[in-house]
Amino acid sequence: MNAQFSRRDWLKTTALVTTPLLLSPVGAFAKPTASGRTPPLSAADIAAIEAAMGKKGTYVEAQATLTTPLPRNDLKVTIKGEPVPTALGFGGWVAIKHTLDGKSAMLMSDTVLLQEEVNPLISAAHANGLEVGAIHNHFFYEEPRIFYMHIHGMGSPSELARKYAATLKNSKLLPANQPQASPTTATQPGNTTTPAAAAQTGKELFDLAALDQIVKYQGTVNGPTYKYTVGRADLQSVMMGTEMTAAIGLNSWAAFAGKHADAHIAGDIAMLEREVNPVIKALRANNLEVVAVHNHMLFDQPRMMFLHYYGRGPAAQLAQGFRAALNELGQKEGSPHMQH
Repeated sequence: MNAQFSRRDWLKTTALVTTPLLLSPVGAFAKPTASGRTPPLSAADIAAIEAAMGKKGTYVEAQATLTTPLPRNDLKVTIKGEPVPTALGFGGWVAIKHTLDGKSAMLMSDTVLLQEEVNPLISAAHANGLEVGAIHNHFFYEEPRIFYMHIHGMGSPSELARKYAATLKNSKLLPANQPQASPTTATQPGNTTTPAAAAQTGKELFDLAALDQIVKYQGTVNGPTYKYTVGRADLQSVMMGTEMTAAIGLNSWAAFAGKHADAHIAGDIAMLEREVNPVIKALRANNLEVVAVHNHMLFDQPRMMFLHYYGRGPAAQLAQGFRAALNELGQKEGSPHMQH
């Protein structure tokens, strides 16, 4: 492996790496899988990443990606004055995988930051040879005010992990600098019942079968929340010679907190440019608030946009809004979208 393969090298060879993929018929990537294309991370790679981060990650073999969660357990966040759990959308992550040609690897991260933490982390990232791809909000009405910064880099897996850990060294983002999650983090908004009831998980708080039937996917319980994560199986997105998949950030998601009759929903929709306004219309028709529209990545082909949304109400009604947005993804060009 050439650990010195950088973004500059990728820019020089981008026509060779990505153009043949993008000029192929769309149908050729109807249901792409990383297996057999992206070289897997080795056991030594994974061990080196986990040692540098000081935390075990989750390796998704089908996408050849190791993802390490970076929740901000130190923050107590409210929305419109109500406490909400970290898992509603205040947990960052870092993911590492190889490029398609196996000559390098990519790191992609989403970090959860207080306003005063943003620029120190920018300086630390640049000092360690990493780059910033985006800075933006994901929420309205939250206190304290939270921003999200996407960081990326290229190199060998172990090198990237060391650079990223060094970037986080003086921040609350590094797992070693985080308090351990406690049962109190599961306390629900407005809950005045016994401690045992306060520790209920998403399995007890929501009718999971009913939500799954609406969304047409199965979610994951994470403490007091229930979350759906949906990839883009209809297309192949390539950034700097790396296939971007759900495990490295190319996904739409919806997280539910609260309880089934009175829930919060927060999430993100990963869209092609032509899908942005159809998705906005679908969300607004279902009374969900559009919070932000922006990029997460640089140099990605095709260009992907991301829309963050929020809502409050019965969980089933909120789920219908998420499903309506998903219905706008993957439509053929020339269908009822504005043409340019």
